[in-house]
Amino acid sequence: MVSHRDIVARVTVLCHGIAARWGGGSVFILPPGAAQMTDQTHMENRTYDELKVGDTASLTRIAREEDFLIFATASGNHNPMHLAKYDGDGDGSPEAVAPSLWVGSLVSAVLGNLLPGAGTLYRSQTFSFSDRAEAGDELVVTVKVVEKLAGNGVRLATEVRRSGDDRLIVSGEAEVTAPVRKLTFDALEIPGLLVQRHRHFDRIIAQAGPLDPLVTAVVVPEEPNSLGGALLAMEESIITPILIGAPDKIAAAAAEIGRGLDGIEIIEEPDHAAAAMCGVDLVADGRAGAIMKGHLHTDDLLRAALRKERGLRAGRRFTHVFVMDVPGVPHPLLVTDAAINIEPDLKTKVDIVQNGIDVAISIGIETPKVGVLSAVETVNPDIPSSVDAALLAKMADRGQITGGLVDGPLAMDNAVDLGAARTKGITSEVAGRAEVLVVPNLDAGNMLAKQLAYISHAEGAGLVLGAKVPIILNSRSDDDMARLASCAVAALHHNRTRA
Repeated sequence: MVSHRDIVARVTVLCHGIAARWGGGSVFILPPGAAQMTDQTHMENRTYDELKVGDTASLTRIAREEDFLIFATASGNHNPMHLAKYDGDGDGSPEAVAPSLWVGSLVSAVLGNLLPGAGTLYRSQTFSFSDRAEAGDELVVTVKVVEKLAGNGVRLATEVRRSGDDRLIVSGEAEVTAPVRKLTFDALEIPGLLVQRHRHFDRIIAQAGPLDPLVTAVVVPEEPNSLGGALLAMEESIITPILIGAPDKIAAAAAEIGRGLDGIEIIEEPDHAAAAMCGVDLVADGRAGAIMKGHLHTDDLLRAALRKERGLRAGRRFTHVFVMDVPGVPHPLLVTDAAINIEPDLKTKVDIVQNGIDVAISIGIETPKVGVLSAVETVNPDIPSSVDAALLAKMADRGQITGGLVDGPLAMDNAVDLGAARTKGITSEVAGRAEVLVVPNLDAGNMLAKQLAYISHAEGAGLVLGAKVPIILNSRSDDDMARLASCAVAALHHNRTRA
């Protein structure tokens, strides 16, 4: 069953110029007998007196699935026929058919921007839909003045065609009130729209799907979020959960989210510290290949994992990695360490970097690019993080850190933005392209991860590395998507390290 939460795309508003709204498109003004391309950032209307029968304007626009998601959010039309993730008509193939009124709405863009342009107001519009457009189609939208009416009215023929085969998609007629005053605008500041789709998490979850489910000790899943994430990962065949905690509280959480617990092993242990010890015992006995944090304090879980006998130490320091799906960033962004090591020394940072590289490789980044962050991009002896960053980069050059490209010190801007790196004169395979961000300390990492989550609307999957098995470590407030993605990252990392 398709859930409302899955279909509706959250939309983040960013500040862009009007040109950003027509990415991949071109705008054309076509008066009778001539063709002229107009700058997208410059708008000049045609007044009623200037208009002539036969005047024509066209706009070219590529239909994207993101447009359909925005239309679903704005209109409330959540028909899965328009979303490529779903098979909306049950024919066995997912569709991404353009919503008909979204296609029709492109006519209003020509009327409002080009012909007649600024100041135009609709009186009426008819549409006849001859064919369907799909995501990826290039559409040519054309309006043509047919008749000038009383009261500054204008009647225009309207149509949308697919550019590849010139097939008619929509035809109709518009009647508008044309502007009477000449207006021009340059670089209108219109908010652009960025769709939050979790495409990186979708890919990671799909990668984990074919693997054998990872038996996971879920410690104290006594509230809906922690239990729901584990059950969702089970439904996706990513994990096989063993639930440890108070059975009555686990059952109450399952009832609250409308899930059953049939066939799931539940170990009764109401004490949180003892439940954490039980989870580690399951790993030591070979019954579980991962541990997942539920509704308990991180200290209780890590204290059990770090015990001397039958614990999970494996030679490296325990370090935490956030794998973040940030809207608008073309790859997953890893942030480390934001949860365990408070003021790591150089030796600890070596393990932080190596663990970050290892999990990046596990999720499909062939040669991870690691940016070691500081407040500056040059070594300053008065800023210890800049010195550590330079040493880590040199250690990677000498093979003491393997599997990735490491550079530092880098400030945040020139680590993730190629333009900023070029402005600063930094020539590096990592600068402007970093996929793993190594922060100076826990304060910086925690702030960066939460800024990405709450300001950039990213989702974060959390994992503790350096142990014998992955420890899935989410915040108690994380939602199902974050927990599901965390399980997928753990399964991929477990599979690669065991192989």
